[in-house]
Amino acid sequence: MTPDFPPVNNRLLASLPSEEYERLQPYLEPVSLRLKQELYQPNVPIEFVYFPLAGVCSLLALTSNGDLVEVATIGNEGMVGLPVFLGATQIPGLGICQISGEALRMRTEDFQTQVTQGTTLYNVLHRFTQALFNFISQTALCNRVHSIEQRCCRWLLLTRDRVGTDEFPLTHEFLSAMLGVRRASVSDVAARLQNAGFISSRYGKITVLDRAGLEETSCECYAVIKAEFDRLIGDNMN
Repeated sequence: MTPDFPPVNNRLLASLPSEEYERLQPYLEPVSLRLKQELYQPNVPIEFVYFPLAGVCSLLALTSNGDLVEVATIGNEGMVGLPVFLGATQIPGLGICQISGEALRMRTEDFQTQVTQGTTLYNVLHRFTQALFNFISQTALCNRVHSIEQRCCRWLLLTRDRVGTDEFPLTHEFLSAMLGVRRASVSDVAARLQNAGFISSRYGKITVLDRAGLEETSCECYAVIKAEFDRLIGDNMN
């Protein structure tokens, strides 16, 4: 039997009037997302858009030799597949599931016919587009001017907000790929954060022990990104 995931867990869908959600519901398919599952591939037509209910997805840029760097993450505050909303059929980037969870997905052709100018979701997605643009811009700045430790704290805080729990699966290797730095650098930072009592890192899992400590160690980028999502979409991300 297909699982019935409540739409209220996605902030975009939860903002819709009941009659609009009921109209869209036949086109929304509940799916479970696996770790590292590819949601769209570089320069391949995007088949589905995804509204995450739980878990976290990563938007990645890649080089010609296959190196990947994360440019943004999306959880239950947003939608994966925004290029479709903006009129594109494919992009050179990659979308993957970073932390497994559930989502509601919609076929691209259904999205294009159902989410049109004048609908609430169309208007909400404009605000989400701006919030995601701000996120990507702030991440670019962060990667240029802030230390690996600050960037790591920012990443952990944003991921914790999207997961909604203090414990989530994460390896040093995966985090180093997402931040675009050497694994040894991430391991050194994780050891310092663990020694400070901010996190526990073992058996491929991270547990946030002292959120306030992470926020104090992080750069201002975490607060800026969070504030912009709250301003443009509403509700706290915690």
